[in-house]
Amino acid sequence: MNNPHNLDQPADWAGIWWLSDNPDEKVPGVLHYDGKGALALSLIGKFENPVIKEEPFLGGTKIKLVDGETRTWNVVHGVAENQEITLLGCDYKNTKHTLIAPVRSPDKQTIVASIALIGIHIENENTSVFSSVEVSFEDLGVWAAVSGIERGFGFSDSEELAGRGCIQVTPCSEQSVTVENKEICLIPRNTLPYLEDQKGGTIARISESVRIQIKSKTPLSLKDALEEVGIVQNLISLAMHRAVGTIWIQLEIEGTEPKLPDDRKNPRRRAHMLYAPPALGVANAKAAENHRALFTCGTIPFSEVVPRWYEVHSQMQTAINMIMSLRYAPTQYIESNLLTSVGAAEVIHRRLKIGTRPFPTDTFTDMRSAMLAQVPEEHRGRFRSAIRNDQTLRDRLHDLVNHLESTIISRLMPDAEEWAKRAVRARNNLAHEGKTNHSDEELITIVDVTTIVVIFIVLQKLGISVEQQLNIFDKNPQIKGVARRAHQFLAAPTEGSVNG
Repeated sequence: MNNPHNLDQPADWAGIWWLSDNPDEKVPGVLHYDGKGALALSLIGKFENPVIKEEPFLGGTKIKLVDGETRTWNVVHGVAENQEITLLGCDYKNTKHTLIAPVRSPDKQTIVASIALIGIHIENENTSVFSSVEVSFEDLGVWAAVSGIERGFGFSDSEELAGRGCIQVTPCSEQSVTVENKEICLIPRNTLPYLEDQKGGTIARISESVRIQIKSKTPLSLKDALEEVGIVQNLISLAMHRAVGTIWIQLEIEGTEPKLPDDRKNPRRRAHMLYAPPALGVANAKAAENHRALFTCGTIPFSEVVPRWYEVHSQMQTAINMIMSLRYAPTQYIESNLLTSVGAAEVIHRRLKIGTRPFPTDTFTDMRSAMLAQVPEEHRGRFRSAIRNDQTLRDRLHDLVNHLESTIISRLMPDAEEWAKRAVRARNNLAHEGKTNHSDEELITIVDVTTIVVIFIVLQKLGISVEQQLNIFDKNPQIKGVARRAHQFLAAPTEGSVNG
């Protein structure tokens, strides 16, 4: 039971099921997980009688089964394969009835669920019963920059490969850091070398993986655990410059560590979670190349980057979430992505509190009072809220680029003023007129450049040095590509040219 279940692997559980508030009415059925985030419970029987309505018919009435109406149950409990199972976010899908038939067969009912917890019964996502949560993400090993696997090759006297070689593994130590009331742990795991005899030959194997564990001093609810997982996932996604998928999640159940007869501790019970994560991880897919990472624990040690990230995430959560949405769920409409990226830039500027207001506070107060005095009393409320001593969006974009090292900006774009002007024009056209005359290539470039500006602001707050930031431009192919397009599509127009 303690072996995690990968979210990309389908599975079935045949058992007995019941509504949490009606445990006496149990129904057999099979829970199916499709390996893509979808959960469906197929019951042989049903939890509730069908919805029946009486309708007028030929001067009388007829009975009509209403099968299209949606039923919602908060929680479904079950027992399957010697494990407790909880289904959350359950919705009725359909029921097949046999009212009049020569041979009576059982009704069938299908229920879909958003979350399955294999190994525990809980009443809702706010039930605080977990002591920790463990999770595996894609490319976590690349980001962790720890490996105990070493390989060597044998060479002849002529310095040619001699057909000899060896692979050895040395276990890596766990790393941990305390943030607020939580302990965040980086846990490497490896297998010892083993041989697998096959009919066509023998294969020697060593495996190595890395997981994140979040321990809490106070019990966690499922909702709390997923929030903590999301914070760490955003860190890894930022570092890898892509949406890293969740491979598996396990939750350790509080208070389930009884002593064995010889006084040794028994491992705590764990529940593994099945759901549709923001990005579905594939355990056996090829890992990202090291040069694609913006930073790793080799750049900033784990013990330093995690506390910094929690602080930065707390300060800039909304802007980070907006930028991450472009990673996890970009829309097919570039216009929506542009509004999101420019909005993130505006939000992060407000959170940083950089730049200055257009007028001194005392001066603005006098100006505002004089202006309002000219407005009829019945309209002053509307004008009062409209007259503000705020920076324009263009001012805010200028402040952001000025907050970064000039060499970073010059590598990213040919003209910061031109980028700010076009980003503002495109955003205002979309927000106020619902359309823009910018080309798709230009809009895509504005989105990508604005996103990178926000990302580098976050990197700066994390303590990534200017030298390390410049190194990102040298090695990351995606960012190099954005810079090339920026110099192509966001250059200031020359005399006689037309600026779209």
